[in-house]
Amino acid sequence: MSKLRAYVALTKPRVIELLLVTTVPAMILANAPNGFPDIFLVINVLIGGTLSAGSANAFNCYIDADIDKIMQRTKNRPLVTGEISKREALVFAYVTAFVSSAFLLVTAGWLAALLSLGAILFYVLIYTLLLKRKTPQNIVWGGAAGAMPVLIGWAAVTKDLSVSAWLLFLVIFLWTPPHYWPLSMKYRDDYASAGVPMLPVVRNPRVVGAQILLYTWAMVASSLLLIPAAQMGVIYTITAGAFGIWFTIEATILYRQAQNGVPTSPMRLFHGSISYLTLLFLAVAVDALIPIAFFG
Repeated sequence: MSKLRAYVALTKPRVIELLLVTTVPAMILANAPNGFPDIFLVINVLIGGTLSAGSANAFNCYIDADIDKIMQRTKNRPLVTGEISKREALVFAYVTAFVSSAFLLVTAGWLAALLSLGAILFYVLIYTLLLKRKTPQNIVWGGAAGAMPVLIGWAAVTKDLSVSAWLLFLVIFLWTPPHYWPLSMKYRDDYASAGVPMLPVVRNPRVVGAQILLYTWAMVASSLLLIPAAQMGVIYTITAGAFGIWFTIEATILYRQAQNGVPTSPMRLFHGSISYLTLLFLAVAVDALIPIAFFG
């Protein structure tokens, strides 16, 4: 049982949870105004998406085992503690990647499977191997992989990708820096000791605060562009507007703190960003379903 728990930990399940939160609403919007998508398709995409993300995260743990043992935040990961060997982790990552791609190909179509495989390759080859240890913009491009589940879910339903799908992708892509950089601020010393050039490591807090605010503005603007593009209704419009203002206020508070030195509570924005994304995508789903429930 402890071995099983170690394999589960290797996939970073808490990260996967957030990815899946965005997938189902994207599928619901893609299927509008025809109600909830086929339940078996949704379940299959969630299974395939979980395996795909788990594979990417397992590859990441395998590649980053040397720095994970240095950082306090990651020192209890299974490759560091020895619960799983590097060979076991690598075999698990490859097998899971193959199974996820094959499963999605059979159950969700070639485009969803191709996007899933592309997300794994991008996260492993571009983000983890090429960018993470070489550029302070690493997490920006890493966000592209994290935004792929909405495209995978959309493609599974429609077998193509519309402007609305790409706007959902853009929201998550732009959300990633203001979500992750506050965490990097808190664990700045960890990243510095491991030699990872996260933005808060190589730039002063004023620059990081400004970057967070700029990405926040762009993220909120993208969320509002979805209103005309996907003909969103009142529920999404109010949610995107209200929580967009709230997120901007929180990012501004962090920015102002950063102008006077190191922000005192950067994790407030980190945790708040998770609530923001969850509520925004919940609004996407409810907005797409309620007109059908009342008038369909």
